[in-house]
Amino acid sequence: MTRTAVVTGGGTGIGKAIAAALVADGAQVYITGRRAEVLDAAAAELGDAVTPLACDATDPDQVGLLPDKIGGQVHVLVNNVGSTRNFTGPASADLRAIAEHWRSDLETNLLGAVLTTAALEDRLAAGGSVIHIGSFATDRAQGSYGAAKAALAAWNIHLAKRLGPRDITSNVVSPGYIARTEFFGAGMPNAFYDARVAETFLGRAGQPDDVAGLVRYLSTPGARFITGQVLHVNGGALATR
Repeated sequence: MTRTAVVTGGGTGIGKAIAAALVADGAQVYITGRRAEVLDAAAAELGDAVTPLACDATDPDQVGLLPDKIGGQVHVLVNNVGSTRNFTGPASADLRAIAEHWRSDLETNLLGAVLTTAALEDRLAAGGSVIHIGSFATDRAQGSYGAAKAALAAWNIHLAKRLGPRDITSNVVSPGYIARTEFFGAGMPNAFYDARVAETFLGRAGQPDDVAGLVRYLSTPGARFITGQVLHVNGGALATR
């Protein structure tokens, strides 16, 4: 049986690598995002198994159309969409600016996952997997972005408990610094890159495929007893026990 997967933010970076990994496992993959042209280009590159669906994950009306566009059951849902304007927020004490910044990060990094999951929850197949992309920013004093990703991890526990009786798992994959994505914009100072690499035990930046490999595993039969967890992919930059 061909599995159906949905990857939000699947046009670039980590999301695109996840889509490619799921295609390699034989899945039919729907990639979503706000930029139709980016999605179309990714689908053309990844092949006929990928279908682009323009959709803003924070817009309830657009997300509400996904079930009909996809049609049948969903076996793997990856809530990958996430971004921030900056980690620390507005430098001023302008309360309106602060509110706007926090709302933006909460909508993009938490609400988008909540809405997409709610829209597709009835379509999730038994034995399926829901995987959210978090961040090690939750433990690195990084303002509204870290708080939003921490909320995502907290909500994941609630979701895992709710979906468990249907034999559906729900986990968070929490990357560290991942190069070759659009997250930091057009570029960054060499000093920033060097500092992030120096934090790791492995002496290198993470790559989108590093994250995609763990997401791929969590979608396989071998991971059926893993749920309600946060799994880290950071090269040792944030060590746990």
